[in-house]
Amino acid sequence: MNFEQAKSIEYAYEAGSFDVAIVGAGHAGCEAAHAASKLGLKTILFTLHLDALANLPCNPSIGGTAKGQLVREIDALGGIMGKVADQCAIQMRMLNRSKGPAVFSPRAQIDRSKYSVMMKKVLENQDNLFIKQGHITDLIVDDGKIVGVMTESKAIYRCKACVVCTGTYMESRTIMGEVISLSGPDGLPRSQGLSKSLKELGLPILRFKTGTPVRVNLASIDLSQMSIQSGEDDIPPFSFENEMKGLQVASIDEQVPCYSIWTTDETRQVIHDNMDRSPLYSGVIEGTGPRYCPSIEDKFVRFKDKSRHQIFVEHMGNDTNEMYLQGFSTSLPEQIQEQMVHSLPGLQKATIQRNAYAIEYDLVDPLSVKPSLESKIVDGLFTAGQVNGSSGYEEAAAQGIVAGINASLKVLNKEPMILTRSQAYIGVLVDDLVTKGTNEPYRMMTSRAEYRLFLRQDNCDRRLTPIGHEIGLIDNERFCLFEQKQAQIIEEKQRLKSTFTGPVPELVKLMEDIGMKPPQSGISLEELIRRPGITYDMVSLIDKNRKDFTTDIKKAVETDIKYEGYLKLEEAKIASFKKLEEKAIPQELDYEVISGLRLEAKQKLNALRPVSVGQASRISGVSPADIAVLLVFLEANKREFKHERL
Repeated sequence: MNFEQAKSIEYAYEAGSFDVAIVGAGHAGCEAAHAASKLGLKTILFTLHLDALANLPCNPSIGGTAKGQLVREIDALGGIMGKVADQCAIQMRMLNRSKGPAVFSPRAQIDRSKYSVMMKKVLENQDNLFIKQGHITDLIVDDGKIVGVMTESKAIYRCKACVVCTGTYMESRTIMGEVISLSGPDGLPRSQGLSKSLKELGLPILRFKTGTPVRVNLASIDLSQMSIQSGEDDIPPFSFENEMKGLQVASIDEQVPCYSIWTTDETRQVIHDNMDRSPLYSGVIEGTGPRYCPSIEDKFVRFKDKSRHQIFVEHMGNDTNEMYLQGFSTSLPEQIQEQMVHSLPGLQKATIQRNAYAIEYDLVDPLSVKPSLESKIVDGLFTAGQVNGSSGYEEAAAQGIVAGINASLKVLNKEPMILTRSQAYIGVLVDDLVTKGTNEPYRMMTSRAEYRLFLRQDNCDRRLTPIGHEIGLIDNERFCLFEQKQAQIIEEKQRLKSTFTGPVPELVKLMEDIGMKPPQSGISLEELIRRPGITYDMVSLIDKNRKDFTTDIKKAVETDIKYEGYLKLEEAKIASFKKLEEKAIPQELDYEVISGLRLEAKQKLNALRPVSVGQASRISGVSPADIAVLLVFLEANKREFKHERL
């Protein structure tokens, strides 16, 4: 509806005027609201329930494979997820240690209720930010541009930009066997009306499904039948600022263990005997579910060669007895869930406190979204998080900070921040969604990133903190700490390169201890560290005058030296990639006039409107030959297009 139509509705009234309105206060909404308000924009954040800000309705954890990289990238830009997670961690681990540093990923088990409380506290104390419990049912658009939002109670809030972050709440319904409830996660209210408003504005709407496992009471289970999975010490904080200040996340003595078990033959039989009551296979569930996080019944159907599946039993927090059964989501009826849980080791007498359920929800087709996360259809309307087809808290938060920044830059009449695939996992995430689209909830994985050796969790600050500072999310004090850290890394690498040692007894012993032949002549400390099996710390035996650096600096120096050759190769690939990314395509270009392009390519390019040749090259159905034709056309017409910018 337009503004005049909104004002004409009975009982409608103007309740306020803001620069940026954020609809939804999940992980995307919280990051978007924090970014916009910190950049000086008068911002309002709407939530269906004030006590559910940054709710963790599924796994009570932050980070994990590829997701940990996203959290640290958010922090490096100036976001808040990492800092809040550091305060609420009850177990810390670094995943993929058996592989190279390119895929090291930090993960924290989180105190669920504390996380929500701490996030609310941070946002309530943020200047320029107003938080309002309210149900947005309509977007108000004049001449193709967002101008406001309307609540269920007919309150109109003017805005210059709007970020929709509805998560899994938009027209959602939860499903447990034959019981279907028109609600959001955890029995919270769902978003109604907004999906219809988006459809009326011309945005394509999809429908997805996800699910969550049961929660059981700790006092009712037998932990002695389970394998213990303890946390790890000396894991760096998610927040680089916390790391630079020497702040430690939960020490090993403060951490709680997780436990692992396996399903049994009885589990499999219970599920097999009740598949006729599974909403997933009876046709009750219409939405598409996540490929990489299937329900337990789906696992037994899809992976018939596996007789059992692993389940992790995890604490929900320090002040609750609730335990989360990771890997055991289901939409089977409550009675069947009881039988399934009681078939598991240590859970024979378990008391279920919350039942599992599946949830369906509406979302916007991400192919209708620009790389800035602004809609291609409505000017000033941005979308972020699961409403764009992603899954996971971290993927949502990553989009939230991008959308919050770009909504603010839009209001300030500045160019958007576009992170490329070579700059960040965030860039990979956004590019995959808006260029390739998705027909299922999208999950970030390290295998999706072509330049993952360059996109490590330990160097997110080097890649993104200068950008965050330039935009205004990183203050001068933090940026000064960052620059000091980088200067120390550069200085130490240069010192190691210019410091030589001969075959002294300490070096001979070091080399012999690891089964290597000692050098016969002088060798630089840099070259020593580059050798397999030798670490920066080990070289201290023959480098006794070195400075006492913090762990993050030592690791950065060691990684840079050991992987220098590989990093140079990757940098060369990135340079080639950037050439195509920097080749802008005019947005008004009619691909039908380009002779030599195949029909499918013309259709795809006209529909998706890529902003660069690089983005065009990643569109399904556009071949390398089509890209060659496009490059020739752009070169031949470059005078006409010389003022175009991404």
